[in-house]
Amino acid sequence: MADKLRITLIKSPIGAIPKHRKTVVALGLNKMHKTVELPDNAATRGMIQQVRHMVKVEEA
Repeated sequence: MADKLRITLIKSPIGAIPKHRKTVVALGLNKMHKTVELPDNAATRGMIQQVRHMVKVEEA
């Protein structure tokens, strides 16, 4: 397992429920196709799981 995850926003959160929109912002994704690298831990994995239909995840 990698120590970092590369997360990219691939679907707009405009029509999403407010909780999912806040999760996307908490991940640091505020524009379409923006990519961030975050640590691979339980908190990050939980946020990714919640918005898995809007993001693409790769091991960095």
